[in-house]
Amino acid sequence: MEVYTPLQQSKKSGLLITALLICGISFAQFSPEYHLYKEKYPDADWVRLNQESSVTIEIKRGELEIQQEITEEDLYLNEGATYGSKKSLSYSSFFELGKIEASSFVYKEDEYKELKVKDFSQKDELTNSFHDDVKSVNFVYSNLSKGGKSKLQYDQEIKNPRFLNAFYFGDFSPVIRNKFTIVADKEVQMGFKMFNTEALDIKFTEEEKRGSKIYTWEVLNVEPAESEENTPSYKSFIPHIVPFIKSYKVDGKVVEVSGKIDNLYSWYYSLVKDINQEEPDPGLVKVVEELTAGIENDLEKVRAIYYWTQKNIKYIAFEYALGGFVPREANVVFKNKYGDCKDNSSILMEMLSIAGLKGNLTWIGTRDIPYAYEEVPSPLVDNHMILTYNHNGKIYYLDATGRYLDLEFPSAFIQGKEALIGNGADNFKIEIVPVIPADKNFMIDSTSLRLKGNSLVGESKVEIGGYNKVDLFNYLERQNNKEDLKEFYIFQFEKGNNKFLIDEFEEINKFEYDKNFFLDYNFTIGDYAKKIGDEIYVNLNLNKDISRYKSEEKRVNDLEQEYKHSFQFTSTFEIPEGYEVSYLPEDLEASNEYISAGIDYSLTGGKITYKHFFKLNFLLLNKEQQAEVNAVIEKVEKAFKEIIVLKTIKTTPNETD
Repeated sequence: MEVYTPLQQSKKSGLLITALLICGISFAQFSPEYHLYKEKYPDADWVRLNQESSVTIEIKRGELEIQQEITEEDLYLNEGATYGSKKSLSYSSFFELGKIEASSFVYKEDEYKELKVKDFSQKDELTNSFHDDVKSVNFVYSNLSKGGKSKLQYDQEIKNPRFLNAFYFGDFSPVIRNKFTIVADKEVQMGFKMFNTEALDIKFTEEEKRGSKIYTWEVLNVEPAESEENTPSYKSFIPHIVPFIKSYKVDGKVVEVSGKIDNLYSWYYSLVKDINQEEPDPGLVKVVEELTAGIENDLEKVRAIYYWTQKNIKYIAFEYALGGFVPREANVVFKNKYGDCKDNSSILMEMLSIAGLKGNLTWIGTRDIPYAYEEVPSPLVDNHMILTYNHNGKIYYLDATGRYLDLEFPSAFIQGKEALIGNGADNFKIEIVPVIPADKNFMIDSTSLRLKGNSLVGESKVEIGGYNKVDLFNYLERQNNKEDLKEFYIFQFEKGNNKFLIDEFEEINKFEYDKNFFLDYNFTIGDYAKKIGDEIYVNLNLNKDISRYKSEEKRVNDLEQEYKHSFQFTSTFEIPEGYEVSYLPEDLEASNEYISAGIDYSLTGGKITYKHFFKLNFLLLNKEQQAEVNAVIEKVEKAFKEIIVLKTIKTTPNETD
């Protein structure tokens, strides 16, 4: 048996380490291509070296046949490559997958070695898609690692000519080369709409060749988009093109597809015109009669029916083929007690009809979709269905997929959007959904305060309405016991510092639709006041939530919030016996078009009344507008540092004769 001395062992270890380092260096070789892009994009996880998409549109047997070929080649710049090794391709009855070829490439001995993917698996994907059923083909790239590459090529058949997809020139990673081609039969009339492409140098060509028109867009070296919180949908800032087929000609006759809004509505109407033709379920009739009994006002009947639907029909989105566009029968939805947005609109329309009222099926895009119907007259423009009701010229936007939505409030995510309101075969109109003012989405906090030693103790009454209430109720549904509720309320209504504790609380109008929610609670903030000598220092700026709405200076994208807000805080502070106010801060008011805020102090008798308000009057801010909002917030933050100073009252000895 060989025995090693410590010196020999040290030498042996050194040789082993050296050998491992040499091996590591040999196995960690990277291509010149990797070094080029790693230096150019040091923060990127990966680079798309090449992206090509080619769409071929042909007229065969009087119908359109559409094939798309897609190629994607990626280079991975860090250890996160392993996360990119799993790949999934989605398809449905509208988009059928054809041939798929996939390979990973490992750089070794000064060249890339190809490893072809051989195993592909299929599974169903249950998503919240508005449109269709979704399945996926899944596979894994072998040995994908830092410095490696992947290549994917696949074909798909687009079964419906209205469903040409958008093509994106950019991504959240760099794109080195990007090419999009459409080869269309010369009898096919195309339309194109470009979005967010102003800063790109796109090379566009159009030519006619062998009975086809060929449109090509090519762009090089597209910088990565920034991924940031509270940003609008990527469709709002990543450059892309939306192609659509206006019409095609067969035997001298023009077949309209997606050239105008009329074409889109005509197709939508063909899918809904035959729903709810059968007699309504007697059980459903009974529900409507009970809900509307004794109500004379039509709008109040709508309110009762609308709230019942929100409460009793559970929202579940599960679609199959054209089921993504065709509402289910109201009787079926009533029996199941669940449905998607179209199904909820179907039963709501039928219930209004039973009550002798008329609702209109309405198509709408959520704020994730930045297109107008005139710009993109195809199904890409919307992804949601609601019911509208017209009462004395005012339109009510009824989304029964929501919970706790007041009749006066549309869903927050459709504010400001165009609504395509149907009213028969050839009759529709487009209306803009109103944006709810900040004053209607409010929190009003009224608090009384007093000192107990160095602690601040008090009682608060909080009133919450509008979308703030809707969000709160949706969260409260998931809270199961009082201790969980208390922890939530401590987090939600924290005052002063992290020593804020709620002792007891009472909820009023919880889960009510038409009434504001109230929370009464008492609390303690430990070690809050500072006493030095004969002075006490107290900062009455107990809530500083406005700071959460300040955006970072380095931010690139627009800033979006779900709805406009307003907040009011009033605190009445009881001056301790034996003290008087030595210093009271100055008032502050600052505002612009997008935000207003203020702080006000007043002294009456033995109490100081402190008022702080702020109103966020925007849904979307660009970079310049963010700076204006920040300027107001910074003024308020400076005022937050101001404190009141209390001083012991000095008594003068009584003079004696």
